[in-house]
Amino acid sequence: MQNRITELFNIQYPIIQAGMIWNSGWRLASAASNAGALGLIGAGSMYPDVLREHIQKCKQATDKPFGVNVPMLYPNIQEIMDIIVEEDVKIVFTSAGNPKTWTTWLQEKGIIVVHVVSSVKFALKAQEAGVNAVVAEGFEAGGHNGRDETTTLTLIPMVKEHLEIPLIAAGGIATGQAMLAAMVLGADAVQVGSRFVASQESSAHQAFKQVVVNAKEGDTQLTLKELAPVRLVKNKFFNEVQELYKTAPSIEQLKELLGRARAKRGMFEGDLDDGELEIGQIAGLIHDIKPAAQIIEDMMLEFEMAKQYVNKL
Repeated sequence: MQNRITELFNIQYPIIQAGMIWNSGWRLASAASNAGALGLIGAGSMYPDVLREHIQKCKQATDKPFGVNVPMLYPNIQEIMDIIVEEDVKIVFTSAGNPKTWTTWLQEKGIIVVHVVSSVKFALKAQEAGVNAVVAEGFEAGGHNGRDETTTLTLIPMVKEHLEIPLIAAGGIATGQAMLAAMVLGADAVQVGSRFVASQESSAHQAFKQVVVNAKEGDTQLTLKELAPVRLVKNKFFNEVQELYKTAPSIEQLKELLGRARAKRGMFEGDLDDGELEIGQIAGLIHDIKPAAQIIEDMMLEFEMAKQYVNKL
């Protein structure tokens, strides 16, 4: 299946495995790439030397294209970018920052740059900055999210209306049917996060993977918008945040409650009470933990069956 995205990345299927903190190390990225998708290493939870190790191991585990997702709020951003260049990574997804800052610098090194956005406004800024493609992520998505609460169903056609470069849809996509829907709305490909959290190769703690599998509709909610909006599973920590909100807290009080390393504690170390458990609304449709290759194969089968169904209408 060839289109602008598969040709841009030289991949078999228009599926990108999202670069998620504490969930997407070299094992998941290489497995996704080997199965015909584009695997991404999530640099947001990695010190520079750890990222270098993951890149090197990923290169040993796959001869297919893979990339690195880099939140630009990273304190060691220059060091991270230098490592990506030194290790000859050819694809970088940037997020949480101004795409003008790094796009030209990376492209001059022969690197394809994709920027993640949550609105039409920022999609156009990314296009103006010269990125090769844009990921437009709807409000359903897990982890850090847009402030405007625009859903994928409305965001994708609104971005498509104004965008000339390739468009990747994200947020609430875990099935082939959703992939087809996103592409009908104008996307060239889909980025999938939550479904890959519940994969065998994900670096998430097994207890967190089980929380994802057990999740029902309504078990996640966007919160902490005053800091950086994040979608969380409702647990003890989430309830403490909601109780604090009843007191009209200051930003400093919210920061104090959040503290440090809560996402690592929850998703990587398996502290289901006091950790941040970041996952998308689509978790309610995820019922098992299986290999990344099986996830991709199932999605493509569902995609083809959905196309046949639509053609009969």
